[in-house]
Amino acid sequence: MKYQALEKYLARLNGSVKEESRVWLDAEGRAQGKYFNTTLTSAFQPIRVFGSAGTPDAAIVAHEGFARSYSEDDSGLHLWRLLDQAASDDESVELDRLCRMLHSINFYRQVDHDVSLHLSVHARLLAAVDSNHGIAFRRILNLLELPHDKIVLQMPVVTQNQGWLLNYVLDNYRRNGFRLGISAADARDALALLEKVKPDMIKVDARELVDEEGTEKLLRQAGSLGIRVVFKRVENPDVFARLQEFGGKLATPVYAQGYLWDTPKSTLALPPPIPNAESKVA
Repeated sequence: MKYQALEKYLARLNGSVKEESRVWLDAEGRAQGKYFNTTLTSAFQPIRVFGSAGTPDAAIVAHEGFARSYSEDDSGLHLWRLLDQAASDDESVELDRLCRMLHSINFYRQVDHDVSLHLSVHARLLAAVDSNHGIAFRRILNLLELPHDKIVLQMPVVTQNQGWLLNYVLDNYRRNGFRLGISAADARDALALLEKVKPDMIKVDARELVDEEGTEKLLRQAGSLGIRVVFKRVENPDVFARLQEFGGKLATPVYAQGYLWDTPKSTLALPPPIPNAESKVA
């Protein structure tokens, strides 16, 4: 591991007592944390890049972190809904910061090559944070001497009348040096957001590709702006075949994520990278 400050922090955690600590390590070295009566840890799902041939050894260019209830065999429950149920804005902010810290520790203690970490920002956090968005997370990364420029903060889908709030939050994250992703319900919404927000990355639900013309326009326009389009929730071969058709027609690589290839796990999946797979945003 090349992150010395993180190594020292993990060494301290390894000797800590679970009942007296906010964050500790299990026997496998995974960082865990406590939120009320729930023990949390991290699971990661890869984002892959495919050429027009859809090679089976497609490179992993990023991992998305998810909060899970702790389980020795990675069968823990998805706990993002805890933020929906948090009793107050302060508690939702606290939970979000704990999850980001756990994901960063669990990611950087494993990673040994040039991939990025994607972290979703819950819709409740857009309005709950009343000061500089991202500054608390940036301070944690600085203390652990972890690179913030490899982290992509992924915004949720927002309504048209929330556009001002999204831009306010994005501006704060940019000032703190993070790369930015946004989510879109479909290709048409993604096109509108490209003009208004100009993110580093935009994520679209692969199950909503009914608008072929809009999808092609999105890929062309995003490509001209250097913005990566990632198709999420790819769960069956038919959906992936459609993505390959778009990639072949436009002579562009396809970035995709889903259960067709990967279930979220605590251990990072790290196959050999394909040469020149990286572009602006991993």
